[in-house]
Amino acid sequence: MEWIKPNGHSKSKVDWAGDILINETSPPKEKARALKILDNWRAIHRYPLHIFKKRLKRVSEKMNKEALAVQRLKRLSSILKKLQRKYYGNKPTMKLSQMQDIAGCRVVMPDVKLARKLYKEKYIRGDLKHKKVNEKDYINYPKEDGYRSIHLIYRYRSDKEGKKDYNGLLIEVQIRSKLQHLWATAIETVDFFTRQAIKSNEGQKEWMDFFKLVSSAFALMEKTPVVPNTPTNKKELYFRIKEKEKELQVIKVMKGWAKAIKVFTQAVQKRPKLQFFLLELDIIGEKLNITGYTKNQEEKAILDYAKAEERNKEERGYDVVLVGADTTNDLKKAYPNYFVDTKEFLINLQKILSKIN
Repeated sequence: MEWIKPNGHSKSKVDWAGDILINETSPPKEKARALKILDNWRAIHRYPLHIFKKRLKRVSEKMNKEALAVQRLKRLSSILKKLQRKYYGNKPTMKLSQMQDIAGCRVVMPDVKLARKLYKEKYIRGDLKHKKVNEKDYINYPKEDGYRSIHLIYRYRSDKEGKKDYNGLLIEVQIRSKLQHLWATAIETVDFFTRQAIKSNEGQKEWMDFFKLVSSAFALMEKTPVVPNTPTNKKELYFRIKEKEKELQVIKVMKGWAKAIKVFTQAVQKRPKLQFFLLELDIIGEKLNITGYTKNQEEKAILDYAKAEERNKEERGYDVVLVGADTTNDLKKAYPNYFVDTKEFLINLQKILSKIN
């Protein structure tokens, strides 16, 4: 495979490109030039990412055959959103060249014991020649939003001719247990269908509180520290989860979404010209209506979506979502085991609910 090489842009030029792309007043010609620089900057991370993913897969599968390692380059839209979130006043607080997760690989280990073993034996006492520049143990010290995992940031280094071009690029390595991964996948699902950004701490309070509580329940299952500012008493914690689940109808909603994705994935395969889907989910009645639209019918799709939202705005048990076929494919690429993961998340949630009378 032929790997893309750097175009020779300095880090200051890369930072310039990031600033131009998040500035709404930037001239179109400058934006086009900046986009080319960003595209090259992101693409050159592919080779070092490949090296890290290959090692992660090898060492994790040697430890346990059920280990699942994947890799991803951050999408352009996600890069720009992150730069915008780090904006303070009129100046960005994060530079594009400093972004640590443009390229990342992740492994899901069957349980937290194996996740920690991999971390300690291969990434603390390991023999990596690359320089570790950051390390966060969110299992022992969960984030306030409930996120739990281990994050490691490395600066790629090679002495080989032709590979020195990639020296200094940052690669993120994530190590998770299966339960931690199910929790993260569930959040991606809710964000996808509700147009929230729970993952970025910009979601509805009810949903954010629910996921914090569930994360603590999963932490208790794994005998690890719970999320800050959540109940440490198991009975109280489970009772709070039951209240939130009832309020949000989480199980019915997520089952409906899973069914919806399955149905319109099949529709895309049968009718590839369809590009948009309007999903109308009757949560209480457990009914699903899907309307497909071609690329030329985008305006009609948006109009029908607005009408459906207005028609059902007072109905808490009714959910309306407009999604694109390409967005659905992005979700499937990021989470190839989406259907299984959603089902397993709900199974674990039901285990928690069954313990409260």
